[in-house]
Amino acid sequence: MKSFNNKVAVITGGASGIGKALAFQLSSAGAKLAIADLDEEALAQTVDEICQRGGEVSSYIVDVADREAVYDFAADVISHYGAVHIVINNAGMVMGSVGIEDLKYDDFARIMDVNLWGVVHGTQAFLPHLLEQAEANLLNISSVYGLTAKAQQTAYSTSKFAVRGFTEAIRQELRGTSVTVAVVFPGGVQTDLLRNSHLVGDGADTIDLERVSKQLEKYVKTTAAEAASAIIEGIKNKATRVLIGEDAHYFDMIARKNPGNYGLILERRRTR
Repeated sequence: MKSFNNKVAVITGGASGIGKALAFQLSSAGAKLAIADLDEEALAQTVDEICQRGGEVSSYIVDVADREAVYDFAADVISHYGAVHIVINNAGMVMGSVGIEDLKYDDFARIMDVNLWGVVHGTQAFLPHLLEQAEANLLNISSVYGLTAKAQQTAYSTSKFAVRGFTEAIRQELRGTSVTVAVVFPGGVQTDLLRNSHLVGDGADTIDLERVSKQLEKYVKTTAAEAASAIIEGIKNKATRVLIGEDAHYFDMIARKNPGNYGLILERRRTR
């Protein structure tokens, strides 16, 4: 897709981070936006900023884990715009580090409901409308932890590997159609995901999210705007796989070259 002018782009998790940056850049390129999020205040602020820049945007309070709510969202977008050309299933949540023996079932389930089922719901609800277009794009956001698994992040890694498998399977099914399907692997990106997440896992309520976020920002080099630019470039080039940041490229290489022991290599890199 070379031009975004008058194209309708749907973005979940569009009120902050990569989602917000995508909304700004796609709007600047002429796209009409439908953005969804659970954070009503942040969503309203994002909409206001886009409108001040002259963009066209509609917004929706949606829990992507709620299948019926996502289908209602899709119906509302079609009712409002009449078509959809780009869907980016970006909404997600993170969790505090917790070992498998201490990982509560309900915490695991919530991570899967948002990170995996949110992507499934968004894909199934919007895909029939994408297929109606002469050219369309579906992008699902995984993570570097969908390339390499991390100790004490079992639920998160499981959800992101599942997004990868789900998206790659769909890509095979839709080969030869008008829809380009891509899976996106962001590395560390400067976003408010950690600050805005309701962490699960033992001791999560004792974590100072603001302090931890500031510490991470010292090491995370990729901005949300840079991540959004990489995704948009992927759309333009009909990429089926988008790696964001030097760390994502490194994790991908390590996983390919050392599929059985990449964990040891990454651990040594972290302790240097």
